Amino acid sequence: MWAIDLAAGRNIVAGAFPKFQPHAERGAAHPLAGPIAAAGGLEVRLAATKKEIRKAQRLRFKVFYQEGKAVADAKTALTRRDADRFDKHCDHLIVVDHAALNRFGKRKPKVVGAYRLLRGEVARKEKCGFYSAGEYDVEALFARHPNKRFLELGRSCVLAEYRGKRTIDLLWRGILAYLRHYEIDAMIGCASFEGANALKHASALSYLARHAAAEGEWSVRAHAHRHTPMELIAPEAIDARRALAALPPLIKGYLRVGARFGDGAVIDRKFNTVDVFVVMPVRKMDARYIEHFGGEKSAPCAA
Repeated sequence: MWAIDLAAGRNIVAGAFPKFQPHAERGAAHPLAGPIAAAGGLEVRLAATKKEIRKAQRLRFKVFYQEGKAVADAKTALTRRDADRFDKHCDHLIVVDHAALNRFGKRKPKVVGAYRLLRGEVARKEKCGFYSAGEYDVEALFARHPNKRFLELGRSCVLAEYRGKRTIDLLWRGILAYLRHYEIDAMIGCASFEGANALKHASALSYLARHAAAEGEWSVRAHAHRHTPMELIAPEAIDARRALAALPPLIKGYLRVGARFGDGAVIDRKFNTVDVFVVMPVRKMDARYIEHFGGEKSAPCAA
């Protein structure tokens, strides 16, 4: 069974770790401190210490560099952590397995899933911008929505043996709690296809461009010097069933929730991926998913 408690542990971080708080409210206990949701031995919450952030970065290294084909620079290879200039400005949503065992057979909590969250107001205040701005013209989007609150999602990863419904559901419950607390209007970010060859993903990319494009006030285009066309095959040649089956699980999940995708893919040589831009206005998200992942704590649902 799920157990959701947004208030539990609210003051634990402030007392135990006075030198560090999640980015939003340093110097005071974060309103989302402590467990946000739990399922069995797993729980989702915001990282409360620098040590926990480093654990999330090590998880990212394992998934992106060791399991994937990202190319590590000297520092990344030495530290075995995926870290960049944005991390210190973000909140880090983590899934922790409290039943995990170390090599000696003793229980030792382990970070098995992570998401990086960067709010627009923080990006402006810290003058760090958004990661996705390096690939897409997000400023045009923001200019059309000057009063909207944006949240960038990034660096999503889950340890291979935990890539099931339970862990993914926990991450979404954490995200929904975060959206509600900060009254977020829209989520943005980059999502990836493995391999830096867009032609290998022609069917899926063409499907997104044809049937799930962000339009009008929510349209976003890749920077001209990085823009790779997504409509790679003729509309009549798109096999919707095969295209959907070829989508990476993360992108497929975004699509189900109601996401739309920007104009143009971007080749990311460092991570050896083909990136697409994702935009999800909260008011356009599928209500079924909001109800399922963001239900009240008095109404738990089965794992």
